[in-house]
Amino acid sequence: MTRRLTWTLLALTAVLLVLAVVPLAVLMTARERVAFRDDQRAATRVIAAAAEEHLSDHKPATGMRRELDAAARTGDCAAVYDTSARLVASTPCTAAQGEEAQELVRHVLAGHEPEPPENEGRLLAAEPAGEVHRPAGSVVLARSADPLDARLATIWGWSAGIGFVGLAASVLLSVRLARWVSRPLSALDATARKLGEGALDERAEVGGGPPEVRRLAATFNTMAARTEALVHGHRVMIADVSHQLRTPLAALRLRLDVLGTGVEGETAAELDAAQVEIARLSRLVDGLLAVSRAEQATPRPTAVRVDEVVTERVAAWSPVAEERGVRLTASEGPALIASLGSGHLEQVLDNLIANALDAVPDEGNVAVGHRLTAGSVRVWVRDDGPGMPGAAKEVAFHRFGNPAARGTGLGLAIVHRLVTVNGGTARLEDTPGGGLTVVLDLPLWAGKP
Repeated sequence: MTRRLTWTLLALTAVLLVLAVVPLAVLMTARERVAFRDDQRAATRVIAAAAEEHLSDHKPATGMRRELDAAARTGDCAAVYDTSARLVASTPCTAAQGEEAQELVRHVLAGHEPEPPENEGRLLAAEPAGEVHRPAGSVVLARSADPLDARLATIWGWSAGIGFVGLAASVLLSVRLARWVSRPLSALDATARKLGEGALDERAEVGGGPPEVRRLAATFNTMAARTEALVHGHRVMIADVSHQLRTPLAALRLRLDVLGTGVEGETAAELDAAQVEIARLSRLVDGLLAVSRAEQATPRPTAVRVDEVVTERVAAWSPVAEERGVRLTASEGPALIASLGSGHLEQVLDNLIANALDAVPDEGNVAVGHRLTAGSVRVWVRDDGPGMPGAAKEVAFHRFGNPAARGTGLGLAIVHRLVTVNGGTARLEDTPGGGLTVVLDLPLWAGKP
């Protein structure tokens, strides 16, 4: 963000400098050229006035020669022509003579104002000696353009220097302004990331940056404090509920065990059925508590070796699968590292494998595999059981979404919550040939394992 702000401000400053400095330099250049021309024409008129006295009034050429000598001392070249365009007098240098000078003289003697050309680094100027429409002759003055070029170079040099200084000052100001704005935002972003990773006690600095950023940091801290209080409140409630429900259920199970001692016949059958319902209620309470814990989870991402966890969980569930006559296998895959909360992938696979083993009949198959996809780790649990209707798939990740489930109906809700809280996705697909496949896309670990 600092770099983008800096470059944006530099671009705006550069545009403003170009729009301000370049037109000013062009204007000053034009004024210098006009001033140079006016000074040259004034010097030419002085010689033309002295030449008129000689050409028109037939006075001695002393005054004309004096002005020509003065022009020569300043570095100018001048030449005086009569009405026949014949050279009358000139300075020692011949830059005011030649074809271009003759062309200027003809235009002046014809009563026109010629366009002064530039001849080998010298600017030519021509003025009539006497009246414009009835001149007694013409004067051509050639002056070196080096002083003009030097002044123009100075103007553009100073303009470039001003632009460079302005740009350098803009760099310093832009960097400081960008850092002033971006540093508190970067700190706020880091704090938000830590809060999202489970560090509920993280708070943002409120002292730096623009007022809007400080207000944003203060609002964020208020939100974080309320979130921390809410999460801690839910955790305390879950712990209380866990204790308050499990204790009476355990006591009730114990009482039923005592009552069932030595009982036979229909009474024993009824007590066994009550024990089954209590066991089901216990599993339901455990499932609800597991869902609540998953919903309140704010995991700190860790590097999880997916291939190792898959192999471990398949090995752990293999005795259960053999007891039920189900073939449980793990497909070979690459060594991949996902970014997940500690123990979450184990819990997810335990729920999915348990559901799959409950769903498939004897001699059925359950396969667990993983592979690398575009930017994520894909894990799947595939079975060849009865599958799931489309309507049931749409609500399968909700609590009690599948009323036909053999268990509590909470396993997929726990899976969905644990996957999504870690930034992944979960979906259900039909297994080719029949059955259900649960597909998980988990985020890749970005750091070092």
